Amino acid sequence: MKHKTVIFLAIGLAIMGVMLYFIGIDQVIDALKLANFWFILLAILIQFFIFYLYALRWNIVNKTANINTTVKEIIPMVLVGMAINNITPSGRGGGEPVRAYILSKHVNKPTEETFATVIADRALDTFPFLVLAVITIIAVMVYFSLSKLILSILIISVIVITIAFILLVYMSINQKAGEKITAWIVRIIKIFYKKIDPETLENKVIKAIAGFQKTMKRMLADKMILYYGLPLSFFIWAVEIARVFVVFLAFGANVDPILIGEVFIVASLIGMIPLLPGGIGAVDGVMILFYSSAGIPPSISAAATVIERLISFWMPTMIGFAILPHYGSSVLDKIGTTSISEEKTAKEIIDELDYIEDIDEEEMKPE
Repeated sequence: MKHKTVIFLAIGLAIMGVMLYFIGIDQVIDALKLANFWFILLAILIQFFIFYLYALRWNIVNKTANINTTVKEIIPMVLVGMAINNITPSGRGGGEPVRAYILSKHVNKPTEETFATVIADRALDTFPFLVLAVITIIAVMVYFSLSKLILSILIISVIVITIAFILLVYMSINQKAGEKITAWIVRIIKIFYKKIDPETLENKVIKAIAGFQKTMKRMLADKMILYYGLPLSFFIWAVEIARVFVVFLAFGANVDPILIGEVFIVASLIGMIPLLPGGIGAVDGVMILFYSSAGIPPSISAAATVIERLISFWMPTMIGFAILPHYGSSVLDKIGTTSISEEKTAKEIIDELDYIEDIDEEEMKPE
């Protein structure tokens, strides 16, 4: 784990600690002692069901891209991706390249193909979130007295995520847009890796982008995505909200599910802002603040938030990192503590693109 990540984690935990201190740590501990074990166990089981649903959705996407996987095979990959997402301040996106890399090695497919399935999977997750986020912001404006600054941050965040989502889909299916993005990527790589032959690099990157677009177009044209993937994504968000509802039941608080949904969406939106790893501190603080503002005792709000984050954030993080060594040192190197020299990084870029080119040549050979 990089030093910067450790620092960000420490800052997030410190923010959470300060909030618990002002609420009253003794009161929070007393509330935790009163928690119903069976409801907490149910919330944990719901979280494992969510892991299964994540893998099921990704498996649906993989099949549309002619990548043969099973839910059982990709559940560990999902957990590793979640773990990396949770320790990187990258808007819940740090683990996606790692997830694509693991799948690429597992099914012996080019990385741009597996990365396309990961992007499509994230798009399926993002679309329902954007719909729910717009509805939530309208509801929050009506039922909560928010400052103009906080409201502006929420609205801007939704707008930025929406624009990024539209651009990503457009770039994935539009050849000219892909070429412009390719040219931009090549220029950036040339700045940092001047020892790579520019013409060779450009040709290989263009092939990689073309393969990515080809896979994305094939998936977007498949009705399985619309008929199964999208409804499943809405269902996953509903199950996540149900998990939070069960956590509050553990403390004897029968909170309106609509309120839980509103707070959960706002907290998720804050968590997507690339400030602290997994939104530690920020997400927790938002949840405690909103629940308390809605009339739930601060000690119960804090205790429920602590349990909820242990289940939804820390548990998958620990499981994911426990699984990570199973995929070998090559994956560990991608998130390792040591920095990689420019020469080695440049060589890895060329090697990976060479691998993609070799796969394409094999597919073109006559039988």
